[in-house]
Parts: sequence; C-alpha cells; structure tokens
Amino acid sequence: MTRRTIIEGGGLPVHKQPFPTAVKLGNVVCSSAIGGHDPVTGKVPDSPEEQIRNAFSHVETVLRVAGGSLSDLAKVTVYLRDRGMRDLVNQVWIKLFPNERDRPVRHTVEGEFTGNRIIQIEILAVVQDS
Repeated sequence: MTRRTIIEGGGLPVHKQPFPTAVKLGNVVCSSAIGGHDPVTGKVPDSPEEQIRNAFSHVETVLRVAGGSLSDLAKVTVYLRDRGMRDLVNQVWIKLFPNERDRPVRHTVEGEFTGNRIIQIEILAVVQDS
C-alpha cells in the first residue's frame, strides 16, 4: 500500500511528465504546477482573467478531491508571465478570501511559459481529518 494518494479527476490536468497534479500524504496536500486551462476543453484561453479564474478553480478542485477546501490552504505560490498581472490575481484572491485575517500566505514570482499561458499555481494545504 502506498502512502501517497494521487489527486486526480474533476477536470484536473493529467501531466505528460512522470508526476501527478497533486498528492495527499497524511493530511498534507501538495501540488505541482496548476495552470489556467479550460476544465472542459483542456485548452488555454487567451484571456488572462479567464486563465486566472480557471487556475484558482482547479486549486479548489484539488482540495475538494483531497477532502478539503480553500480554508485548508497554508501557502500559495503564483507564477505569472508578467508580475504586472498581480492586480488581476488580487481581484480573484479577495473574492476567494474576503476576510483579510483568514488568508493563506502567497508568493508571486515571474515564470516562463510556452504559448499563451500566463499563470501556474502551486499549493500546500493541510486538510482536516474526516
């Protein structure tokens, strides 16, 4: 029996690389890079706003599949093609975490992407025992 539970399904991407989108080890959930692709078509929208919304929606899906929710997030790392897009990320962030006293930490850095991709997110969460 393995110690890791692979987090998959629900429109999450299947990596072409030899690792999963996310894993749960005990009650800790870690992700690899989560992008902003459309969960139905798998295509990356041209709209930065849509990519950002999709990426955070995928984060919610990872946590739901792992038995948790956004309230279990401890740290979020956001990679952006252009850090000038942080205001677009902040708009989504504030909607997801309206209580400024109850937000995970976040680090935003520039990243290099192929095609029209502008965002990737990595998370660390601790889900509550059921």
